[in-house]
Amino acid sequence: MLYTPPPIDPKAPPVRINLLSDTQTKPTAAMREAMARAEVGDEQVGDDPTVNALCERVAELLGKEAAVYMPSGTMCNVTATLVHCRPGDEILAHETAHIIAREGGAHAAIGGFQVTQLKGPDGQFTPETFRKALHPRTRYQPPQTVVSVEQTANIGGGTIWKKAALDEIVAIAKKHGLVTHMDGARLLNATVASGISPRDMTAGWDSAWIDFSKGLGAPIGGVLAGSRAFIDAVWQWKQRLGGSMRQAGICAAACIYALDHHVDRLADDHANARALARGLSQIAGIEVQEPETNLVFFKPDGTGVAGDKMVAALRQRGVTLAMMDGRIRACTHLDVDAAQVEETIGYVREIVRGA
Repeated sequence: MLYTPPPIDPKAPPVRINLLSDTQTKPTAAMREAMARAEVGDEQVGDDPTVNALCERVAELLGKEAAVYMPSGTMCNVTATLVHCRPGDEILAHETAHIIAREGGAHAAIGGFQVTQLKGPDGQFTPETFRKALHPRTRYQPPQTVVSVEQTANIGGGTIWKKAALDEIVAIAKKHGLVTHMDGARLLNATVASGISPRDMTAGWDSAWIDFSKGLGAPIGGVLAGSRAFIDAVWQWKQRLGGSMRQAGICAAACIYALDHHVDRLADDHANARALARGLSQIAGIEVQEPETNLVFFKPDGTGVAGDKMVAALRQRGVTLAMMDGRIRACTHLDVDAAQVEETIGYVREIVRGA
């Protein structure tokens, strides 16, 4: 089968150190307790008090008028572009962005949008690259409607868009009549690492969202924020796409718990990522990108062990990572501690010595 996730190999050893993704986090005991106590209603008709409290809180956090709870970050991106654009419109984004590389072509399949790929190192394009990609409004070319950035830039190595660059992109977009959208899959990783508040980081961006199922450790969901008129229009697409829920307060309670308890601790994940990168860089032949947040990208090819072979060898030792964009990606999160990071480094050394 092409699309169905493959079954788990029953012969593979149990996963003891899960560096595959921060989406692998499990709800903590305290988070589960908060979920069990959640007051709930029917989210689809607007009477789930926990969902409503979450949306109000995220809107305030990001400095927007309103917000809506979604089952996934993908739905946040897709519904945002469906509201901002019309069929045939053009979206500008980095060539490695989620909306191009990780969402199944939804923006083209559902909305009929063209996504222009902007180049740049570390998953980011410069304001000047954006400016040069703009063209005059003419019937010969698609209307350029949206510019999108991904904070942090996943394939770029979890890099943080600098505030000055974000502000300049907003200024260029407004001058040329484009809407601005921020994919906030790891937005709070960026704000914790930079010391810039979420409100300031998203200032000037017409729509922005937070993913709760990554580093924040909740089991499901993202919250998309923007103007009241924008969120009202998003609700229509949320309904059309099957994203309207019922007693979603059970899951929203996990998100509220995460905002209360799992934001500042993202700094621990960043510290563990730096420790992992430091240990790997001390192994001759391994090329490591210095992490800015919780993603560590490295290539072991110089050791004589190809990336896919390294991933397979680590899996046999109970450590799981991913090949991504030709490199190995390790992702630290609340279910990975400092001791496990050191254990992983030891396994890599062992595999290299045996090559």
